[in-house]
Amino acid sequence: MIVYSATKQQFVDDVRANAIADIIEGEVARKLNRNSPRNEFISWQNSLQYMFNVLHDPDIPASAGVSIEYNIPLTNRRVDFILTGKDENRQDTAVIVELKQWQEAKVTNKDAIVKTRFQHGEQETNHPSYQAWSYAALIEDYNQTVRDEAISLQPCAYLHNMKSADAINDKFYAEHTSKAPVFISPDALKLAEFLKQSVKYGDSDNIMYRIEHGKIKPSKNLADALVSMLDGNPEFLMIDEQKLVYETALDLAHKAQNGNKQTLIVKGGPGTGKSVVAINLLAELTKRELLTQYVSKNAAPREVFKKVLTGSRKKTHIDNLFKGSGSYIDTTKNTFAALLVDEAHRLNEKSGLYSNLGENQIKELINASHFNVFFIDEAQRVTLKDIGSVETINYWADKLQSTVTELDLSSQFRCNGSDGYLAWIDNTLQIRETANTTLEDIDYDVKVFDDPNELRKAIFKKNRLNNKARMVAGYCWEWASKKDKGAMDIFIPEHRFEAQWNLTDDGSLWLIAEKSVEQIGCIHTCQGLELDYIGVIIGDDFVIRNGEVIIQPLEHPSRDKALSGIRGWLKEEPKAALAAATEVIKNTYRTLMTRGQKGCFIYCTDQETREYFHKIASRKIDGDEGLEVEENTTYKGLDLPVVSFEKAIPYEGYVPIFDLEVAAGGFSDQQGLDNQEEHDWVELPEHIKTTQGMFVTRVVGESMNKRIINGSWCLFKANPGGTRNGKIVLVQHRDIEDPDHGGTYTVKKYHSEKIEEAGMLVNQHIFLKPETNAYGYSSIVVENDIDSLNVIGELLVVL
Repeated sequence: MIVYSATKQQFVDDVRANAIADIIEGEVARKLNRNSPRNEFISWQNSLQYMFNVLHDPDIPASAGVSIEYNIPLTNRRVDFILTGKDENRQDTAVIVELKQWQEAKVTNKDAIVKTRFQHGEQETNHPSYQAWSYAALIEDYNQTVRDEAISLQPCAYLHNMKSADAINDKFYAEHTSKAPVFISPDALKLAEFLKQSVKYGDSDNIMYRIEHGKIKPSKNLADALVSMLDGNPEFLMIDEQKLVYETALDLAHKAQNGNKQTLIVKGGPGTGKSVVAINLLAELTKRELLTQYVSKNAAPREVFKKVLTGSRKKTHIDNLFKGSGSYIDTTKNTFAALLVDEAHRLNEKSGLYSNLGENQIKELINASHFNVFFIDEAQRVTLKDIGSVETINYWADKLQSTVTELDLSSQFRCNGSDGYLAWIDNTLQIRETANTTLEDIDYDVKVFDDPNELRKAIFKKNRLNNKARMVAGYCWEWASKKDKGAMDIFIPEHRFEAQWNLTDDGSLWLIAEKSVEQIGCIHTCQGLELDYIGVIIGDDFVIRNGEVIIQPLEHPSRDKALSGIRGWLKEEPKAALAAATEVIKNTYRTLMTRGQKGCFIYCTDQETREYFHKIASRKIDGDEGLEVEENTTYKGLDLPVVSFEKAIPYEGYVPIFDLEVAAGGFSDQQGLDNQEEHDWVELPEHIKTTQGMFVTRVVGESMNKRIINGSWCLFKANPGGTRNGKIVLVQHRDIEDPDHGGTYTVKKYHSEKIEEAGMLVNQHIFLKPETNAYGYSSIVVENDIDSLNVIGELLVVL
């Protein structure tokens, strides 16, 4: 999503009118459904005035594109300012500008980390060049369109209040400033020159719209990348706080070997990269010959990681890398250089099968190592025995004379990078009140089902793609199949639904077992891991009555270890016991509902609860019923306003819609393009600058599925000039028989081979190449009557 998009000329006009900050504030409220803090508003006023000064150069084209506050796909990070256009070679280019209001900076001894003053004092943070470069690298990594269409990304940083560049351009940071130059206040003209080199011509091809709506490749899964990571390959690019945590941990690890013990507490919610940073640290500290282990209370992530590594390393080596939190009861003081404690909120006081060994796991971990990192999310404590908290870690660190550093992770990479979805969960489960009362403008796939059988079908369908979809549930049913493998556990009789809990044969590997999609997992088999899609059954332990959450801990089997002792406690201290059970059960569902990177499907056993989720999971705000757009049945999948020719303003935001099957016989004589009054017209998004000759049509088939999904509506430009080689074109020829629909037209990648005749280059062969991962497609070769090949249009963007 882009908050503000315009031409350079429009941006200049908005700044000159002293309206730019107000416009952006209004767009934030409209598109992001949130208010802008005062300091954010002031930063727009200040920084964008400086960018106005830089862009006030006639050699920077007035038709260049300006985008402000662009959300990087699959994350919650935003790019401050982007200028788009074409360089001297006519290559599409986007210049990423990271804007800072810093007045000074200091050099540190940590890679890509500087120290500067913020509102609450001096802090360490990412070097602006590293930040700008990492954002550009993330966009290129996630966005297939940027790679396929060779859109050049040029990052830089502009510190418009800084007078001296001594620290920010120190040679220690040369690796990063060489990738993304940094400009300070006296460098305004230098920045203008940099922009002119990258954007010599205007943005005539809607570059930013193509980037924003480009094909996004799936997020990486930590387990899938584990072998490569431990081999030292940077599978996950660390941005912002992740980089700061990583570099701080390396620095503290070395300090601790020769001085006081060090403890680093890293706080972060679901999907903020805690485990990614932990594994990166495990690889780097081991490479530096510091005896390091990855520690977790929950066995599931450890066992999954071990399974993935099997075959790449000796079993003894793997076992020595990954340990349970109860492994350090009798460990001698400072045996290890570093212990990386993931899911630290799950730590217990006692260890052992019967919780009768040791004194306190936090104490034992700090004692056993020179340096400890505790990755923690207190909202993921899911049993009454979980003692992991920032307060408790601080207490034992002080007792054992270990110096504590606390840092936070907030960059969101799970749940499609949606902070809004996480806030919606907290509001829905009534953990805390947030502004996200519906899923309006939240880019994450949430569905509420009325039948658990339909939920199961949906998860099965998603799982066929890559074995990364599972069902989980709150623990409201006895585990009968633990002893009787033929028994069913979960019964929902009104829907004739039955299922088993995760099999004991799969153990902690249930999440990745080949056929485990047939069973239902619990919190203990999925916490600390992630999938693409998660299906959650909410049991009768969590119900809604008159809009309020009611927690019913007695719906759990008496043998549930998560609520061990709750029955007696409810009798003795009902208020305290219910408060504790409420925290555990809400945290459990919060954790289950954040295991999916792409989506969460929900079924509630209680009808009133199901109705509550249906309402709160809507994409519409109460009172907006009149604003709903009637479903477009004529042009299925074209989710844009469609009007008749009489109501359209041709090529001023509107373009015609052509039906290829109807127009196939008439395109050759341009009937389809000339008789525009016979067609409906579609209103394009405001980011797209419409010009004469543009049209929209639907592309059917799998021959271009790497670029165009079957059934997609696409924007084309008629009669494109210049070279067509390497471009996606819509063509027609009498010898073409398209394999997808049998017509004489097709959409393919154009390539021609030329020969010289009478001193002129002429086409000898034209190849129309598919770009697909589907079987059975090959290039269409046009050799005869080449002059009759009609290039109807060039693809601009998939809508």
